[in-house]
Amino acid sequence: MIFAAAVCIMYKNCINRKDESDMNIFMRADILLPQEHLLDRWPVIACDQFTSDPDYWNRVRAFTRDVPSAMHLILPEAELGADDEADKINLIQDAMEQYLNDGVLRLFPGCYVYVERTLQNGMVRPGLIGMVDLESYDYQHDSTSLIRATEKTVLERIPPRQRVRRGAALELPHVMMLCDDDKMQLIEPIREIRDSLPKLYELELMEGGGHIAGYLVAGDVADAFDRRLAAYAETLEEKYPDLEGAKVLLAVGDGNHSLATAKSCYEELKQQNPGCDLSNHPARYALVELENIHDPSQQFEPIHRVVMRTDSDKLLEDLQAICEPGGYPVTWIMGENKGVVELKRELGELDVAVLQNFLDEWLKENAGEIDYIHGEEDVAALARQENAMGLLLQPMGKSQLFRGVIAGGILPRKTFSMGHAREKRYYLEGRKIK
Repeated sequence: MIFAAAVCIMYKNCINRKDESDMNIFMRADILLPQEHLLDRWPVIACDQFTSDPDYWNRVRAFTRDVPSAMHLILPEAELGADDEADKINLIQDAMEQYLNDGVLRLFPGCYVYVERTLQNGMVRPGLIGMVDLESYDYQHDSTSLIRATEKTVLERIPPRQRVRRGAALELPHVMMLCDDDKMQLIEPIREIRDSLPKLYELELMEGGGHIAGYLVAGDVADAFDRRLAAYAETLEEKYPDLEGAKVLLAVGDGNHSLATAKSCYEELKQQNPGCDLSNHPARYALVELENIHDPSQQFEPIHRVVMRTDSDKLLEDLQAICEPGGYPVTWIMGENKGVVELKRELGELDVAVLQNFLDEWLKENAGEIDYIHGEEDVAALARQENAMGLLLQPMGKSQLFRGVIAGGILPRKTFSMGHAREKRYYLEGRKIK
């Protein structure tokens, strides 16, 4: 009760950031960055990457030993559940406090950060760092919130992440949020004036992560973006008029479980402080990188299916029962044999949704195990095994993501992949959350 009272006292008299507009979904944040001389070894790739490659994380730990780094502020998922997990979490939280107290971090209040990431293929992926209001986000399947998850949240994956976030003074985001800006009116105007903006950092990311540069977006430039975002929000009702269902302002492209964890911790805080106005509490918000799904740098790759240890002949026969000419084409592979089935379009907005729903139901009655594979050659190799079938999906069109979320709610797991492992977001910017 003492804690609850303290929280209420701390925030009840603050100037409410939401007073200006309750429709602020994505907004400026008080952003923290490491001091310039610490940048080289600071950024670290998202913690949910290289989960089966402990050598990767061993190399990163060796590279960042004895210097301030985001590595000391995160717990790789490869290390979740280890015997020393609690000790590592304590060290992480101690390091956060130390960095805040020792001047390791510099504050840029009430701003955005425009980011340009050079990818392995040479393309430049633009993004804008800001914070989202967790009151406007819900990861449940039947959500009607303006911010939506794009894949089913595995609830069992949240508690381990909560253990890291609870008591943490800082958050470092790897969530990549998508907007449906086919007119290229939100982030693109900032890109056009990039050279006039104060440069905050520019460096090569460790372990082949590519090049990154960040620029301060504040004042009139931030004001102009806010106006464009408001105009974008007003067009939601005009998009996809043929679809019934609540419109979506932003969708989580990557980091679904990270954002779900932030939401869960915030809901937990509300339960612990009933009747307390937490509208200004920093835990109500989460730092993210906003990107445009229609930018040419956004490359969506399909994630294929392989069903193993199954009666592949029966699987093919039953699959053909939900097909008709002109449907979604899916290539099947069994041994050296290959063919195409066409899934009925009336069964869903996305081919992957129709296929996954069929497989989930079919496997309830039949033996078999699904694996999710990125490369077509890898699928073909696995499908050559006895009692196996590979199923190759077409790349998802960019316009299909928002349509799919609006029409069918959360997309099936493993619907798409945003780039390669080393192209995921690196931890660089941070924000206080307590």
